[in-house]
Amino acid sequence: MRLLTSFLFGAFGTFLSNQAYAAMPKSEVLLADLETPYGMKVTRITDNKSYNNQPFLIDEGLYYTHEVLSDDGQSQTDLYFYNFTTQQATNLTHSAVSEYSPTLMPNKQALSAIVVEEDGKQKLWQYPLQGEQSAARIFEWIEPVGYHAWGADNDLVMFILGEPHTLQYTTVAAAKPKVVANAIGRTLLFDAQTNSYLFSYHKDKQHWLARFTPQFEQVTDILRLPAQLQDFTLLDEQTVIYAINNRVYKRDLMNPEPVSQWLDLTSYCETKITRLSYHNKKLAFVCDK
Repeated sequence: MRLLTSFLFGAFGTFLSNQAYAAMPKSEVLLADLETPYGMKVTRITDNKSYNNQPFLIDEGLYYTHEVLSDDGQSQTDLYFYNFTTQQATNLTHSAVSEYSPTLMPNKQALSAIVVEEDGKQKLWQYPLQGEQSAARIFEWIEPVGYHAWGADNDLVMFILGEPHTLQYTTVAAAKPKVVANAIGRTLLFDAQTNSYLFSYHKDKQHWLARFTPQFEQVTDILRLPAQLQDFTLLDEQTVIYAINNRVYKRDLMNPEPVSQWLDLTSYCETKITRLSYHNKKLAFVCDK
């Protein structure tokens, strides 16, 4: 894999409030290999001395966001990749601004990420994985973008910060997002089986996991979530998983009332698990410090 190049430069941004190193929240990324000959094996991908977050699993490894300290005591974040074969992590961006939420684009030829630009605006960028192309904005005018998820047809949903935060949908060609829902949470997922997106939002004093189907421009409530929960992912096309403190629970999307504990990760995270990414019998999770 080539190192990515970026021509971003200038002042620090404000997505997670790029500030003094000591003020950034500390977290670590761990990887649970769920089917080894000896049962589950958990590996620490990062240390817990800085901000490490937003894991995104693929077959070959794990993308994540890592905090980098500058010589003047300020910090920002770069995109990193942990390679399963070499067991080494590589800084992919080396830029002077902050990038967040690395996500493999549908063509698998580039990463997309939220970039806090020189003027503090948060926009969606793409970083080619091969060749000599430079990083570039995907949308010139859509901002402030907090999170995003890609669909199958060069379409996507975005978390747009505001009062309230909104879920907005568009295609790259149209570049004209439409508001789908209000008061949403930060997790956005594409469900390839149903060609729809999963997200959470607050409605009528309840916290709902919901589905947005672009074909019908329809939002359907699926199940109620714990009020404090923001992070979840899919175990398979029928099962959603989420963590409460340091245990992971699962629920069937077709029969959501029963809740069962799937994993007890207390031995690896004494505090609280937040972000989750599942792929090919592996679970990446973030332990907050």
